[in-house]
Amino acid sequence: MQKNERNRQGVYASWIVNCLTLWVANLPISPAIHFTDVTPESGILFKHEDGRSGKKYYLETLGSGAAWFDYDRDGDLDIYFVNGTALPGTSTVGKNALYHNNGDGTFTDITLEASIGDQGYGFSCAIGDYDNDGFLDLYVVNYGPNVLYHNNGDGTFTDTTEIAGVGDNRWGVAAAFADYDNDNDIDLFVANYVEYRLENNPVCGRSGVQLYCTPEVFTGSPSVLYRNNGDGTFSDCTQKANLFYPDDKAMGICWCDYDNDGDIDLFVANDKVADRLHKNNNDGTFTDVAFQSGVALSETGSAESSMAPIFGDINNDGWFDLVITNFHDEPNNVYQNDRNGFFSDITYQSGIGGQGLAYLSWGAEFADLDNDGYLDLFIVNGHIDDNIQQIRPSMTYEQPNQLFRNGGHQSFEDVSDQSGPGLDLKKVSRGAALGDYDNDGDIDILVTNSHQSPNLLRNDTDGQSHWLVFEMVGTRSNRDGIGVRIKVVVSGHSQIREVKSGGSYPSHSDMRLHFGLGQSTVVDLVEIHWPSGLTEHFKGINADQFFRVEEGKGLSQITIGN
Repeated sequence: MQKNERNRQGVYASWIVNCLTLWVANLPISPAIHFTDVTPESGILFKHEDGRSGKKYYLETLGSGAAWFDYDRDGDLDIYFVNGTALPGTSTVGKNALYHNNGDGTFTDITLEASIGDQGYGFSCAIGDYDNDGFLDLYVVNYGPNVLYHNNGDGTFTDTTEIAGVGDNRWGVAAAFADYDNDNDIDLFVANYVEYRLENNPVCGRSGVQLYCTPEVFTGSPSVLYRNNGDGTFSDCTQKANLFYPDDKAMGICWCDYDNDGDIDLFVANDKVADRLHKNNNDGTFTDVAFQSGVALSETGSAESSMAPIFGDINNDGWFDLVITNFHDEPNNVYQNDRNGFFSDITYQSGIGGQGLAYLSWGAEFADLDNDGYLDLFIVNGHIDDNIQQIRPSMTYEQPNQLFRNGGHQSFEDVSDQSGPGLDLKKVSRGAALGDYDNDGDIDILVTNSHQSPNLLRNDTDGQSHWLVFEMVGTRSNRDGIGVRIKVVVSGHSQIREVKSGGSYPSHSDMRLHFGLGQSTVVDLVEIHWPSGLTEHFKGINADQFFRVEEGKGLSQITIGN
């Protein structure tokens, strides 16, 4: 009896030890995040031009963005830079640039060969395969006529703006593709800012110091929704969709199914005008529910500057939360999705709000930068006035960017000063585009800077954590899989991601979906929800792999370099 009891106790103790070992083994680990500025050796020679001459044209303040996208489908992310150009009083002409990823950490400027060097006064771009031919196309957003470039699939592009009917000539600052009507081709929303004419540039200032004007000086401008007709053309459906708001001053936009009802919704961030959350009614129309949802105004009831809106599931509860970047003296807002159509303002509880008051924030993006299973947050900063210290000595024109590590439970820690030399830079930053350009399983960062060169920040975080990456290929759904939602489950720990085009002001991140897995080497479940309604399940997937997922046809491993 005693021997049997001892055996039972030994078996029980061994079981406890094994359970604890397994539990510890699957806990997320948090190695120190480390970024290195590799711009000098990358071959990237681009410089942003804004036409500044001292006259302080309002156009000069907003900077421009960039996009990661694999235009030639060779498995490596390439870069498209959007540029400004000469204004009255200047002669330096800027042009956009396409840099081909050579697969060895370097890039080559192939703008001329690709016929894609628009010389308009540009701000942002959107990426998407609008004709479902398997190659990603490019939409450039300008002050003046926008441009649609069709990818010919042979390394060149053709300007199809006039044919497609998408050459809106107002002041556009952002754009994003999504299949809002779920007809299997992607539509386009263009965010327009304010009514502005160079010949009527007002003079603004304070305490005898000339400064750039504020948005309150200008009248708003309606944004545009283009519906894809499926034949290479688009129709303006703004009013039909209930999206015509002539007083809006849109700066950032993001598509996301925030209410988990199966259709994609639209958030529009307005500058000093109430933000809008357009709920998709699934009949071709939208209803603005921002006030009812608690995201139209700040916690104090004010319309804030609202640059970049980004959605991400920060607490892994299966619902997308919202962050909005703002001007200095305004916090970067964090809204928790309460799952019932409402959001709770957790700006200060999250650890993010108070950290942004001293900075003027622009682009932002969520990504699991240390592969521990939780979304971290990267925010870029930089003032608009190069003479700001004349009226506010404590404020600088060039500012550091910020990196917030997600500690779980909706709490973030500012680790900017602990994350390597890439976070030591102080510039006049505007855009943030995230993507794994070297295909090593962690997310790198491209930062665009106003009237300066960009910075490519390579993620050199300790690589002991595991990961998975999925590239989506729609068949019944749109070819890019925009709107696809993936849930990954590891030891009871769930994460969700959604394929999107556009998002961060005014840039475009990699559309592949990346998941950090901590120390786990096998994924228990991958659940994929396609816009067509198809749901697919895959079990027992080994970590540290790139997969291509073709709708209805399963997973295929991608061998990088082939």
